[in-house]
Amino acid sequence: MKRSLPPQEARPAPRPARLGATPLLFGLGVLVLLVGLWRVDANPARIWEGLSRLGWLFALMWPPSPGGVLPELLHGLAESMAMAFLGTLIAALVALPLALLGAGNIVGSAMLRFSVRRLYDGLRGIDTLIWALIFVSAVGMGPFAGILALAVPDVGTLAKLFSEALEGADRRQVEGVRAGGSGRLLAVRFGLLPQVAPLMLSQVLYTLESNARSSTVLGIVGAGGIGLALSDRIRINNWDEAAFIVLMILVMVAAIDLFSRAVRLRVIRA
Repeated sequence: MKRSLPPQEARPAPRPARLGATPLLFGLGVLVLLVGLWRVDANPARIWEGLSRLGWLFALMWPPSPGGVLPELLHGLAESMAMAFLGTLIAALVALPLALLGAGNIVGSAMLRFSVRRLYDGLRGIDTLIWALIFVSAVGMGPFAGILALAVPDVGTLAKLFSEALEGADRRQVEGVRAGGSGRLLAVRFGLLPQVAPLMLSQVLYTLESNARSSTVLGIVGAGGIGLALSDRIRINNWDEAAFIVLMILVMVAAIDLFSRAVRLRVIRA
């Protein structure tokens, strides 16, 4: 005797996707773009003239040349790498205790958390170049001003990211450590930090990559690094040497990216 199959549940017919709003939004975006370009006087003749001049500059950049001062350029590049590394390290060390003070699952006082989080916003709300101008005026020209300019805004950024990672951690491990008779600090040390340490390390490595690019710009305002040599070459129209410096910067950023990727993979597989 054949068994009758159970009747399938009635499913509502799929509604066709409403695409009426998509062309409207696209058209609105194009209109805003055209109005914005018109307001900054980006007419077709000006764009064509700029592209022609850009092609002329690219022609002057070839072939790239160190201009006989390769040791000086390597010293500036090493200075930029040191600025990025030390600025990131200082920012991470300062950001960790600030993140603990701003995490809701660690600090119970809402007023303290609010005050610390506004400190995050104040530090990261000012751009690195502005901090560089401030520190160049305060401590003088050189890489020390660049290190401080990189570290200060990164303290706010990393502290915010660290505190969010701490708040998103699993509380069961913390409760397990507390159930064993440990105090609050040991619960944070052994129950909370090991969970978020890989994520924090990933955020620090990404900040290092970003600072490696930013450190090359700070030299333009006198904060040390390879940026000073680049701005000098551009100012006197030595475009072949400027192209060589740009290639050196690209190699440095790629090397730091490979290094951070290798560290991340090692931590993930550990």
